[in-house]
Amino acid sequence: MTLAQDSAPTDQITSLNDTEDIIIPPCDLLSDEPPLESDLHRDQIELLLACLKWWWRERTDFYATGNLTIYFSPEHITTRDFRGPDFFVVLGTENRPRKSWILWAEQGKYPNVIVELLSDSTAKIDKDFKKKLYQDTFRTPEYFWFHPNTLEFQGFILMAGEYQPIEPTNQGWLWSRQLELFLGIYESKLRFFSPEGQLVATPEERAEIAQKQAESERQQRELAQQQVTELRARLKALGVEPDLPD
Repeated sequence: MTLAQDSAPTDQITSLNDTEDIIIPPCDLLSDEPPLESDLHRDQIELLLACLKWWWRERTDFYATGNLTIYFSPEHITTRDFRGPDFFVVLGTENRPRKSWILWAEQGKYPNVIVELLSDSTAKIDKDFKKKLYQDTFRTPEYFWFHPNTLEFQGFILMAGEYQPIEPTNQGWLWSRQLELFLGIYESKLRFFSPEGQLVATPEERAEIAQKQAESERQQRELAQQQVTELRARLKALGVEPDLPD
């Protein structure tokens, strides 16, 4: 009886020590990305983000960002072996601001879509090392790259564990199953297009379209009023009192 009583605290201490030995990796890490290659690269990221966030403005189940570090292994924090894609989208997650994407704090979710913007200094890494990393480790379903200067554009879809090229449309667009949008080049920029082929507009483009539509409606009203005025004048010349709306 005494032996059993003496052994109970020992078991509790062992269990407590085991719990204390568990090291929880940090979940509040800042992004640690180098500066972007050029204004073109920055503008392209902002363009993709603005258009996608507006297109999905009613949704709260995604996270889209650019040039933000993805911490995918606690061991890699000290070795600085982490990656920050130029643009990526994670589906099925909470849409809120983050300092970085920390895999162990996000239920192990990797990006569903990644876009890398090529440059002369990063093209080889993006096409070789990163492509293999996103294929074998991230298992990201779709990977695209685009060169803002040369307009080189290509996309891949993960099939049977390996990236296969996405077949372009006649316009040179690539269909993203994950986003349910086309990606294609428009006025030397990588843009989104709806399934019906409509350009996903920026806020500035939408404002310009609205302004042009309002101007067109104003001109139509003025033309209609002018036609009524001219018709009234012709009728009066014929001695007919016109009964026309103003």
